[in-house]
Amino acid sequence: MVMAVSFERYGRLYYLDPGDFRPRVGDKVLVPTDDGPEVAECVWAPQYVTEDVGGLPLCAGIATDADLDRDEQNRQRRADARVIAKRTIREHGLPMKVVGIDFVDRRPDVDQLVIVYFSAPHRVDFRELVRDLARALRARIELRQVGARDEARLQGGIGPCGRDLCCATFLKDFEPVSVRMAKDQDLPLNPLKISGACGRLMCCLKYEHPLYQEFNAKAPAVGSAVETPAGDGVVVGHNVPSDTVVVRLAASGRRCACSRADVCSPRQQYEASGTTTPDAAPVVPETPETPETPEARKPAETRKPAETRKPAETRKPAETRTTPETPETREPRETPATPETRATPATPDTPATPDTPEDDQRTETRAERRVRKPRRRRRLHHDDEGESAQ
Repeated sequence: MVMAVSFERYGRLYYLDPGDFRPRVGDKVLVPTDDGPEVAECVWAPQYVTEDVGGLPLCAGIATDADLDRDEQNRQRRADARVIAKRTIREHGLPMKVVGIDFVDRRPDVDQLVIVYFSAPHRVDFRELVRDLARALRARIELRQVGARDEARLQGGIGPCGRDLCCATFLKDFEPVSVRMAKDQDLPLNPLKISGACGRLMCCLKYEHPLYQEFNAKAPAVGSAVETPAGDGVVVGHNVPSDTVVVRLAASGRRCACSRADVCSPRQQYEASGTTTPDAAPVVPETPETPETPEARKPAETRKPAETRKPAETRKPAETRTTPETPETREPRETPATPETRATPATPDTPATPDTPEDDQRTETRAERRVRKPRRRRRLHHDDEGESAQ
């Protein structure tokens, strides 16, 4: 269970573990602090939470009448100490501004301690001021200088949004804020509009900055051409809170707000792929069927195999061709032909045989053979030149 308390009306909330106590809203409870238990007001009653929250301080119990009387006396002492501190500072003429006063009476090392929080534009020599304050308040004095942000947190106030200051309600640590964050969010760089009550950049500039960074990284830049469901256009603006892009259409010139997913390239590529799920198989285009030839339509038994043709070695040479050379008489190409290795020409006494279908087939095969083996043709031509030279 978790409960929330506050030391000041409309002040910062502190969360506690109620333990065995069940206070109601408005009850006074004791909260453990570094200087001992202090009285605070219950703002949220103890309630169960879904998440397991650990590390919360344990409530010290319900405040008694003695605790309430002591708390009222300390409040009166703090008010008196503020008046005395302001008067003494004015007498010394120091550029100091009192921000807060804290009165501690339960420290083991000191009976009464007054802590004065102040702000100043620079370092101040307040040694004489401390002696005068200790003499007037009859207590030990500590002066602590705070910055502009801590000053706003201690004093509290209303921000430009109309709500209580974030630093005075829930912020615990001050994170660095830069002007770059205001530029990324397209805010005017007017100091009066982006500064808080402390005079520094507003802490809320950091709240939405990661969202703007993510949007600018994925959305098309201003001035880029995009395709939208309403037609092609040019990006003229962004609307990060609604996750939309303002596009000026090229056809009509009017402006329309489109979702970032409709104009992003990854989304368009995904839709153009035609896949509905990331695990879907890619679409394979169908190849057109080639028409069958008349020869392919014949049965396999009626087709004439290519091996039925006679090999070149078993074919008869033509009568006008020379006899093939034997391995013993064959010489390299670079070696000139000799009378011993010269092929014997065909004799004219051989009678010519009539043409037959088989001869026509051999004639066609011979023409193909000349094309396939040009080296044989050149060698025979060289042999004929050698014979004619003799």
